[in-house]
Amino acid sequence: LFTGWKDPGLTEQGVREAHAAGKALKDLGLVFDVAYTSALSRAQTTLSIMLGELGQEGLETVRDQALNERDYGDLTGLNKDDARQKWGEEQVHVWRRSFDVPPPGGESLKDTAARVLPYFNAEILPRVLKGERVLVSAHGNSLRALIMQLEGLSGEAIVKRELATGAPIVYRLDETGAILSKQDLAA
Repeated sequence: LFTGWKDPGLTEQGVREAHAAGKALKDLGLVFDVAYTSALSRAQTTLSIMLGELGQEGLETVRDQALNERDYGDLTGLNKDDARQKWGEEQVHVWRRSFDVPPPGGESLKDTAARVLPYFNAEILPRVLKGERVLVSAHGNSLRALIMQLEGLSGEAIVKRELATGAPIVYRLDETGAILSKQDLAA
């Protein structure tokens, strides 16, 4: 389903994944100073569940639509089979897996990155560079934009990156923002 900016609640699977993610972060002994999430309820619910597992329910939380999922425009609310039937398999594949081709009325991943990265660089990264431990609960494509910058990936490389839902990736950065270590908890 192309959910995009549509705001359904978190699925049962999403709830299970959020509990598992929170437990995995707790098992690493992580304690956060601040959390960021999108304006969409599914990311906020995921964050709330994770914070409950971490015992950090009162953590300062910043919500901003800059971290929202990619806007799928006319595809929003359609399942992938219906979209393929309407526009053809090849066109839907181009919209889903190209960096700079948006679906009708929506955003490309490049557009999503142009929304997410200025916010990340102005609001989140400065806190990380001051030594704060930051938790971000967002969406596949908004997180792809962050990963693209953090890991120095090209647009073509990031569209090929598969991200497991509900699986934290823990980055430790130095004072310049360079990655010291990366731990993908999906494995």
